[in-house]
Amino acid sequence: MNHTGVPSLWRGRTLALLGVLLVAGNLRTAVAALSPIFAEIDGDIGVGSLGLGLLGMLPPLCFALFGVFTPRMVRRLSLEPVLVIALVTLVAGHFTRAAAPNFTILAIGSAACFAGIGIGNVVLPPLVKKYFPDRIGLVTSLYATVMSFSTFIPPLIAVPVADATSWHLSLGLWGVLGVLAVFPWLTLLVQERKRKRLADPDLDEASPADRVLVHHSPIAWAVAAVFATSALNAYAMFAWLPQILRDVSKVSAADAGILLSLMAAMGVPASLLIPVLVAKMKNVGLLVYIASVCFVLGYGGLILWPTTLTWLWVAFIGLGPLLFPLALILINLRTATRDGAVALSGFVQSAGYTIGAAGPILVSLLHELTGAWTVPLLFLLATGVACAFAGVLVGKRTTIEADLAARARRHPRP
Repeated sequence: MNHTGVPSLWRGRTLALLGVLLVAGNLRTAVAALSPIFAEIDGDIGVGSLGLGLLGMLPPLCFALFGVFTPRMVRRLSLEPVLVIALVTLVAGHFTRAAAPNFTILAIGSAACFAGIGIGNVVLPPLVKKYFPDRIGLVTSLYATVMSFSTFIPPLIAVPVADATSWHLSLGLWGVLGVLAVFPWLTLLVQERKRKRLADPDLDEASPADRVLVHHSPIAWAVAAVFATSALNAYAMFAWLPQILRDVSKVSAADAGILLSLMAAMGVPASLLIPVLVAKMKNVGLLVYIASVCFVLGYGGLILWPTTLTWLWVAFIGLGPLLFPLALILINLRTATRDGAVALSGFVQSAGYTIGAAGPILVSLLHELTGAWTVPLLFLLATGVACAFAGVLVGKRTTIEADLAARARRHPRP
């Protein structure tokens, strides 16, 4: 405790904090390190356009799939063992695809990486709730920021390493970071086993995670909508923004790449500030409305004034996904128990990544049908507007468990 009576962030929890941050550092590297060296990989083992498309679809599909199954795994094994399994799977995936002699092995290794990340995505928010119930906003801010850095640092390293050595080493080196993340959680797992043998009642959960029927709660659907809007727009923009800018804003390929980096960089201040703000705000729905306005201004600017202040419109688009760290902390703030957090995390991320995976495809189809970028941009603008309605529900200061209990009282089963 410090002089205010609030538990220290570090005291007695250093290993847990280190573990959380190391896991966060692993949740995007496998994705971000692959795309910059697609050309080198294709030239060596002949991936082809179909293979590139498959590798591009694997991350959100795996994230969605394991969003469904992870709560069941947690029910059987608890949080720490599931996370260790996720990290071991991730490391195995890194080293498998680093040694890949052909596309099949590369795809298998990538699927293992993304499966491990998908599990980690789900269990990290409940682990924060478990180890840092008094510092949820701060710790969420820290790990969301680390995730932001792990998104744009690997592309800066991947190409130089591949050029200096090989694409195999460029992919495999991230496995070392995964190995480092395993050790804190193995230690914490041993400590957890010892505490359970002492029958500490504080470690018992009220109900299995998959019995919290979060999909019956409108609040859960609203949090899922917030997450899905962020995912859909982020995936669509990472896939198509450079081409859109080259076509409608008439910028060079190099400038389009710089603007894409600007969009990604906007996630860093959002990750730092949003979780801390949410923990102190009376109505977090305001942040959803701000994100919606950012999307409208960004896409509207590219439609109406594409060659004027292009950087400003891109910056607004990059601010819209402040919804991502917002959804992460809402997973904890809108649940009363770790069981509820696990169930809501799985539900939100499964639904969100499923919808997010459709973003690039829908934008591509709309562009093909119309031969221009106006309709795709209007579609993305509309998703931002629609998300504002979710702000009404996520702004309510209640929990999923309380919402479900109230509904059960109003509509008792016969």
